[in-house]
Amino acid sequence: MELSHIQRVKKVYKIILRLHRGLPPEMQVLGNNYVRDEFQRHKTCNTGEAAIFMHEWTDYALSLAKQLGLRGPKTAQQLGKDLNEKDYDKFRDEQMYQLYELMLAATGKSNEK
Repeated sequence: MELSHIQRVKKVYKIILRLHRGLPPEMQVLGNNYVRDEFQRHKTCNTGEAAIFMHEWTDYALSLAKQLGLRGPKTAQQLGKDLNEKDYDKFRDEQMYQLYELMLAATGKSNEK
């Protein structure tokens, strides 16, 4: 039996939230809030955007599973992944601002001078 699009979205969402349980508490809260916001924001996106969205979040879940060492503690890696210039070029202005806000929240810095 093949899953519907909505079932696949819910499954990826739940997997990500489950994976986040393996993160340090402050990263878990930040990650969960970000995931909820992104999935909520993309509820009404078009088919093309939905395909890209699901691909990216599935890749994230697979990457996080590897980083957390879900196949055993010896397979765990350092959490996080550096972005290169090509990655930044793919972001829209709104996404760059979100990334900046995420960096501020993750580092505990303030946007005020």
